[in-house]
Amino acid sequence: MSIQSDKWIRKMAQEHGMIEPFVENQVRYSEEGKVISYGLSSYGYDLRVATEFKVFTNLYNTIVDPKKFDENAFVHIDAPYCIVPPNSFALARSVEYFRIPRDVITICLGKSTYARCGIIVNVTPFEPEWEGHVTLEISNTTPLPAKIYANEGLAQVLFYKGEMCETSYKDRSGKYMKQTSITLPIA
Repeated sequence: MSIQSDKWIRKMAQEHGMIEPFVENQVRYSEEGKVISYGLSSYGYDLRVATEFKVFTNLYNTIVDPKKFDENAFVHIDAPYCIVPPNSFALARSVEYFRIPRDVITICLGKSTYARCGIIVNVTPFEPEWEGHVTLEISNTTPLPAKIYANEGLAQVLFYKGEMCETSYKDRSGKYMKQTSITLPIA
């Protein structure tokens, strides 16, 4: 298995729609000024977080149960940024839609800018032939509120190419296939 370079990622995005929309260089500035970088990097792609967030709340005293998830565990926010309360958690989705080839698996890691602020981004691997918008898990490990900027970089996706897998995510009819919004746990 080998990690893929910017040249391979660019080709797969442009010719096969692997990442849409695709930004073919690192963006560090916008019309408003500095941004947390996103776009193609040397050996990966820095995805952006969309304006859609679900922030955990204990307003209704619900229990977090992955087999019977209660929508009341979240407050829905659609805004240019999200404040994640201290020692709390939010879900978001990527701006980009991904189509992963059958001989590729990805690892997605949080960007260092957020990590240095105590923000941990956890995303499970994108399996071979999975496609959709990525549901992003954001943890604020600090005792202070944390600000997450929409339409800016949040995590870096690394692409690993290997031998063709025998059974892909699509073959298994994976439950998170073709998600277009924040997808809550499905048991």
